[in-house]
Amino acid sequence: MGGTDARGSVRAFVGSFTSSGGRGILVAEVEPESGALVVTGAAGQLADPSYLTLAGPVLYAVSEAEDGAVAAFDVSGDVPRPLGEPVAVQGAGPTHLAVAEGHVLTANYSSGSVTALPIAPDGTLRPATVVARHEGAGPVADRRSGPHAHQVLPAPGGRWATAVDLGTDSVRIYALDPVSGAPRHHGETPLRPGTGPRHLAFHPTGSHAYVLHELEPVLTVCRWDATTGTLEPLGETPLVPAGTPGPSYPSAIVAAPDGRFLWVAVRGDDTIAVLALDPSGEKAELRTSVPSGGHWPRDLALGPSGRRLYAANERSGDVTWFDLDAESGTPHRSGSVAAPAASCVVFG
Repeated sequence: MGGTDARGSVRAFVGSFTSSGGRGILVAEVEPESGALVVTGAAGQLADPSYLTLAGPVLYAVSEAEDGAVAAFDVSGDVPRPLGEPVAVQGAGPTHLAVAEGHVLTANYSSGSVTALPIAPDGTLRPATVVARHEGAGPVADRRSGPHAHQVLPAPGGRWATAVDLGTDSVRIYALDPVSGAPRHHGETPLRPGTGPRHLAFHPTGSHAYVLHELEPVLTVCRWDATTGTLEPLGETPLVPAGTPGPSYPSAIVAAPDGRFLWVAVRGDDTIAVLALDPSGEKAELRTSVPSGGHWPRDLALGPSGRRLYAANERSGDVTWFDLDAESGTPHRSGSVAAPAASCVVFG
């Protein structure tokens, strides 16, 4: 397991905004019984490592800056060790990254593009081979004057990757070349104008995808066809109870491994929404909302056991963890740890 240290402990890595007081990439041990995080160190070499992903013994982190970059770290030791210099994404403001078919893919928010960086055998990164620039705009002038790719995520099965674009109210589909692994544009699914899609999550069966919107607190349920690489919107579900004063800005979504629940972080009212899925995965129902344990929850992650949920509360500077009720899916706050300007949590 990539983030496991020499003693066999499971660890968490917390990304942060160094420009807002974050320490870089925090490293914490996960207490097996309680799920508590115990911070053991930090790597502060990279500016604004706001999103992280693990691939074996290597941690990849974006640098969410105007001259965006990705850095690779060896995490086999106590503290992440840089593997070479950060590599430019040839885009601005990368907010998300993922590993797919021998590449690190980044979603570059400010420049509205997706970049592919080949991974060398030793885990280091090579210069970008693909920079796919999105086109289009949306009706909300201050956020939508152009494309804003916010997330890039491989689809189950390895043939496709999805890029969620807040600026164009759409999800782009990329085909991953079966030989080189490089992405090429395959199609685009438009969503309701003005909603501002931010992230999506796939059902564990791979049959459906759930698109989370930032500019309206709604979720779009979609059918996913892995044969043709097409995403079909089916309907919307609210993410806050009727009458909630707002403003509400959903930020992150997690699907339960058994396909029964979705959990969504909602900034502004600082809650975690619990949605129940029907057995088909085609219908989502808002069941309840609970406080996120802090202010401005930017990210959610399931813990290693699948029985706990972790919220990175950016503006209160903490990571809070919750025990999940097995029957209802309701999170119950269990503890928290200080993590200034926390933006992302990954486990390994």
